[in-house]
Amino acid sequence: MAGLFDKQADLYLDGRPTYPARWYSMLADHTLHHSLAWDVGTGNGQAALGVAEHYEQVIGTDVSEAQLKRSLTHPRVRYFHTPLSMSDDEIISLIGGENSVDLVTVAQAVHWFDLPRFYSLVARLLRKPGGVLAVWCYNGAAVSPAFDSAFKRFHDSTLPFWHPDAQLVFEGYKRLPFPFESVGLGSEGKPLELDIPKELSFDGFLKMVSSWSAVVTAKEQGVDLLSQSAVQELETAWGGSKLVRSVICKAFMLAGKVKL
Repeated sequence: MAGLFDKQADLYLDGRPTYPARWYSMLADHTLHHSLAWDVGTGNGQAALGVAEHYEQVIGTDVSEAQLKRSLTHPRVRYFHTPLSMSDDEIISLIGGENSVDLVTVAQAVHWFDLPRFYSLVARLLRKPGGVLAVWCYNGAAVSPAFDSAFKRFHDSTLPFWHPDAQLVFEGYKRLPFPFESVGLGSEGKPLELDIPKELSFDGFLKMVSSWSAVVTAKEQGVDLLSQSAVQELETAWGGSKLVRSVICKAFMLAGKVKL
């Protein structure tokens, strides 16, 4: 999936919601140690920077070099390109060795992964006891009844262009396999529901939507999902291009530790 996200790397950096700081505090409270964290599918490093407020060292990895070139700097964060050709042993050595990682995070990405392989890596890397894996996603955006109705019509138009794995996001990770012991922050089949509040102008909202992989894929196939008429309908429902509105993105988290 690296190529898919190479194409909208700049939009991804500008348009994606910011995860609340309290999430990272909440996760840090559930790990016994705070030496090393691994942010997987780090993209531009948004989650890695949040994690770095609570851990001595954070390693952010991604299969997309284009995303990593736009990564956000922090004195406690190091980024590495991890192409799919890397072996499990190479990845484990790169991160810090078996039983070395206190927290593994995956923001809006685990549904793209080879899950059996990834979970095997996590089981080897997490510190035992005390290490935690946390994955989360978000979908939808609640603004107002009028806008939400218009947005649903737009979202429905994107459905044919999403990768099948994105269905896990639309379902709020309710069907995501997660073979880890719950730490009280969601469990397999029962994700923890969270909100991501954000203040956005209409232009900011368009940036967020433009970064969707379905919008990029459709455009490559000659379909402009954000046509002038589609944008006009959304803008009218928003209340005008200059209006800044409160947007709530619905998020879903699963966190757990290795079953011993």
